Amino acid sequence: MGVRVLTGLLRKEFAQFFRDRIMMFVVLWLYTVEIVMCPLALTFDVRHSPLAVVDHDRTPASRALLRAYTATEAFDFVAALARDADAEAWLDRGDAGLVLIVPPGFQRALVRGEPARYQALIDGSNSNVAANVKAYVHGINARYLRGLAGGPPRPAAGLEPVTRVWYNPPLSSNMFMALSMIALAGMMVGTALPAASLVREKEQGTIEQLLVTPIRAWQLFLAKTLPPLCTCLLAIFPGVLLMAWLFDVPMRGSFGFFLLESAVFLLSAIALGVFIGVYVQTLQQALLLSFFGLFPILFLSGTVTPIESMPPFLQTLSLLSPLRYYMDILLGVFLKGAGWRELWPETLALAALAVGLYAGALAAFRRRYR
Repeated sequence: MGVRVLTGLLRKEFAQFFRDRIMMFVVLWLYTVEIVMCPLALTFDVRHSPLAVVDHDRTPASRALLRAYTATEAFDFVAALARDADAEAWLDRGDAGLVLIVPPGFQRALVRGEPARYQALIDGSNSNVAANVKAYVHGINARYLRGLAGGPPRPAAGLEPVTRVWYNPPLSSNMFMALSMIALAGMMVGTALPAASLVREKEQGTIEQLLVTPIRAWQLFLAKTLPPLCTCLLAIFPGVLLMAWLFDVPMRGSFGFFLLESAVFLLSAIALGVFIGVYVQTLQQALLLSFFGLFPILFLSGTVTPIESMPPFLQTLSLLSPLRYYMDILLGVFLKGAGWRELWPETLALAALAVGLYAGALAAFRRRYR
């Protein structure tokens, strides 16, 4: 009897979801269009940044320095300025993101083996872009000193590290952003679906009709949480295919392990949605409260700012964010080929949060609808 009742409730919930075309559109949008759009729009890579030069030296060495900067996709040469004062005007107007000022005697100092300095003025109004531009400046300068850009400079004396980047050799931010969007989409959809389902029952007055039928609270709770879980897991497939196709995001680990971890993560998101749906009365309240809760979870997950850069009390608070552990798991599975042996601490922490939240949501649901 209990299984038959639960099966009927599940059929009802799936039928309501597939009849709600707006909600279906939102789910598909978050797992397809947003996964593609956000990595392209929110990339932190420096590409085609406008570069201006004030060259007081006008020698082969100074021209080789300019070629070293324009040989990459990071900078596009836009103007040769005559005076140092022009650099400030170009930076003020935003016509240049980087201005190089090469002083007289630049080549002469290099030939003599003396310190040769030039100035790099960076527009720091966008700190993320400025930090990357600064890193590019140091990298290009090192290659120039090693003589890879041509011209008269000699190799720099002293130690020279030989670096090798693992897991993401081109240091592309698209991979990280695409995986972040998968996690964020799961959090948003997992929270919104059960909350919207419960609020819809309240607004239509059908929740009272369900409560007077021989349906137990735990059966109704499962009927409100299992369909969102299945829907989110199915919606992951087009998102993963798009990531692999457009951004060359590899799947170096086990896809089955990834789905299992995603299911655990989604349980925590669904539990938050149930909490919201239990205590609000309208869809507008549910949406506002969802965003109110999602933003702190997002900021404390390490997807926007590295956790190591946060104040100590926020680092401690981030331990309560399921998104933090899920992001570590995504990066480990997709980029590093990690599995249970490497990710068991994150898996156990995520499972503990998910079980705690799910049990708390069930308790709140039973108190409200017993």
